[in-house]
Amino acid sequence: MQPRPLSGIGVLDLTNVLSGPYCSYQLALLGAEVVKIELPGHGDLARRLGADPALNSQGIGASFLAQNAGKLSIELDLKDPEGRAAFEELVRGADVLVENFRAGVMQRLGYGWPELRELNPGLVYCAISGFGSNGPMSAAPAYDQVIQGLSGMMSITGTAETAPLRVGFPVCDTLGGMAGAMAICAALAQRAHGGPGRFIDVSMLEASISAMGWPVSNYLVCGVEPAPMGHQNATAAPSGSFTAGDGLLNIAANQQKQFESLCRLIGREDLVGDPRFAEREARKANRELLNTEINAELGKRGVAHWEDVLNASGVPTARIISVPEALSLEQLAHRGFLTEVPYPDGSGRTLTVAGNGVQIDGEPLVPAAPPPLLGEHNGELHALAAQWRTT
Repeated sequence: MQPRPLSGIGVLDLTNVLSGPYCSYQLALLGAEVVKIELPGHGDLARRLGADPALNSQGIGASFLAQNAGKLSIELDLKDPEGRAAFEELVRGADVLVENFRAGVMQRLGYGWPELRELNPGLVYCAISGFGSNGPMSAAPAYDQVIQGLSGMMSITGTAETAPLRVGFPVCDTLGGMAGAMAICAALAQRAHGGPGRFIDVSMLEASISAMGWPVSNYLVCGVEPAPMGHQNATAAPSGSFTAGDGLLNIAANQQKQFESLCRLIGREDLVGDPRFAEREARKANRELLNTEINAELGKRGVAHWEDVLNASGVPTARIISVPEALSLEQLAHRGFLTEVPYPDGSGRTLTVAGNGVQIDGEPLVPAAPPPLLGEHNGELHALAAQWRTT
């Protein structure tokens, strides 16, 4: 196997819970050597989070296991002189430092960007916070749900009767982490061509609004305020969730040709010439009536039939399934998206973790080692620092 793109890159990971750990997990999957710096005896809060209380009590909660495989763990107290000296030893040889404290915490510890740059002029320093390092909201605390509400995301999730609703997973944390990882890779690429170290300031709020894309641009460009659409796609019709004889389907007949194919395949070619549905804007205006007509025909056959028939004709269609069903899809197994590593507790059990959906030269990016126990690599600190300084 060829070395991964970030092989040889040393990353100091001062992050907790999700946005920061997800960012550094992407770097680990890309081949970086990621060292978690954790508070002695305490560690990442995610070590005690997850659906299994027994794992939480061991400091290897499911929330921690999800995005920390392949990393090392070293305990350091940045308020203790010995801990600070060891941290600075690592900083001098590191390529990247990632943290997701509230804005201003690193400065109060004496490790703001000016101090870190003095220790290591080539360092790429990425700070992920709810609102960024400056501005009137910069000092406010933020969790994923807070950002979901402030971004407007919750206001367009659900139906007119149920909105605002929280998206069912910590999407803002994840988006902030992904934005950080992308920016870090860009900064490393520039540095490889003689560029300087960089300070990357990631706002989860801004990353989340950016990712909303079309609802935001429809308001900024067209003055149209987005509204909750439930399981329907606001940009086209028929496009959304529909009811087959034995379950639910997502169908996206977003193009005229796809709409015509859908009508033909359900035996309702008359809908194509109906002035209420003949062209895109008319279909959007009469969405509920059109959906009623389509559902009446879809209900005559099962999900599997419609998946096969519609996809074969270029109409994107798929069943709506649960998380366990999604994880058992043959497509994921074929691409090696899930991989098994040992549990870090030495029990001999096998832990299944997810990659990130990326393959390079046909190889999926999967972690090379299990998540670490708290302080598992304390004894390697000085050797690691020396290694980084010589590479």
